Amino acid sequence: MATKAYGANAADKPLEALDIERRAVGPHDVAIDIAYCGVCHSDLHQVRSEWDGTLYPCVPGHEIVGHVTAVGDHVSAFKVGDTVGVGCMVDSCQGCASCDEGLEQYCESGFVGTYNGKTDDAPGHTLGGYSQNIVVKDKFVLKISHPADQLAAVAPLLCAGITTWSPLRHWKVGPGQKVGIVGIGGLGHMGIKLAHAMGAKVVAFTTSESKRQDALDLGADEVVVSRNAEEMQAHANSFDFILNTVAASHNLDAFTTLLKRDGTMTLVGVPEHAHPSPNVGALIFKRRSIAGSLIGGIAETQEMLDFCAEEGIVADIEMIRIQDIEDAYARMQKSDVKYRFVIDNATLAA
Repeated sequence: MATKAYGANAADKPLEALDIERRAVGPHDVAIDIAYCGVCHSDLHQVRSEWDGTLYPCVPGHEIVGHVTAVGDHVSAFKVGDTVGVGCMVDSCQGCASCDEGLEQYCESGFVGTYNGKTDDAPGHTLGGYSQNIVVKDKFVLKISHPADQLAAVAPLLCAGITTWSPLRHWKVGPGQKVGIVGIGGLGHMGIKLAHAMGAKVVAFTTSESKRQDALDLGADEVVVSRNAEEMQAHANSFDFILNTVAASHNLDAFTTLLKRDGTMTLVGVPEHAHPSPNVGALIFKRRSIAGSLIGGIAETQEMLDFCAEEGIVADIEMIRIQDIEDAYARMQKSDVKYRFVIDNATLAA
């Protein structure tokens, strides 16, 4: 099936209009017309070969919302017309311990990414959501129950939402807990919204005084400018959990010392250069932990989408035409977006 897409043919080439092929719908497949696709920083890293192993042509996009146009003979969970989503994964081995536990993101054979993942389909790797349609195995398709007028703002939940939801759930964030969210960007703004809705007291950390009111508007109970030593010291030894969404290298000790005994700081951003080595004493003497977390499994992604629909939670977005993707990338690198770009995929037909 021929479809229009946007992608790059080399790391030093801009994204441009491409014609690609989607596979025929197999017995366990779902075909989806894509209405919206969020723009993730991962898209930029991959398409520019800032991460190793980029396969070209590279068509990014793993925050997909659309409508079902066809289903395979063995598909019972979806029907034509359903509103659905696709996140960062389109396959996994389905046989290892992680997959058996619904944690496909930790598949021992490696999950198949929505783009740049190895596949038998031409051209030999997956092509993502900067396209008119996609065909995905039914086990990796998600049900969306938000109202139609929110669907564009639902798209970033498929990556930014689940990347923050998974650690908040795993470390059992809820009422009575004091939770820190470090960074107020695409991930951090979702972390604030989710932790607030889960009933925790939320403190947002930012390097910029200008973001204080923004963080409060997102649902933070308090905002700390992390460059202000007095503001930081006032919170020493007080946090149950800190979710650190910052992808730039920085001093982790500034935040681990804010944790209570047995507190955990979980990292979800991967820096280009390693963080300075943490002070082990700050961990040992309070039994504190520094942990990491990667997106989320299909079951917990569905749980997150259902929770967000019930609570009326969506991302804060700026809609763009696909033809403006290079400008969006340039602005994203300067953090000039509140807080996530979303492509109107109808513009692919222009």
